[in-house]
Amino acid sequence: MSISFLRTIPILRIFNVDKAKEFYCDFLGFIIDWEHRSDDKAPIYMQISRDELVLHLSEHHGDATPGSTVFVWMTKVDDFNRELLGKNYKYQQPGIEDTEFGARMMTVLDPFHNQIRFAQEISRTPTQILG
Repeated sequence: MSISFLRTIPILRIFNVDKAKEFYCDFLGFIIDWEHRSDDKAPIYMQISRDELVLHLSEHHGDATPGSTVFVWMTKVDDFNRELLGKNYKYQQPGIEDTEFGARMMTVLDPFHNQIRFAQEISRTPTQILG
């Protein structure tokens, strides 16, 4: 029997649960799958998801480094961009760029300086690939 890696779940450091919920749930459209605290005063550890994208958010010191980046391949990045712009989130209005490596990419920055890069592969012709 060979080894099989089943899923990757990035952990992002957060410092304020309310700000995290406003950004990830209200703005990006994630749902909270579960939350865990060992007691009422303990830091939170939670799982959020949107479709197949699952993230863990943690207030625990040492779980993750503030300012991390997560790269997400997706479809319909332009539709997602329009969805986010339609929410008129006062802290961010992300744009889309076409990258040199053949992707349309939208980058969002959470309140804790973590970046999520949502990218959709662009079909390229052989001339474009060869330059």
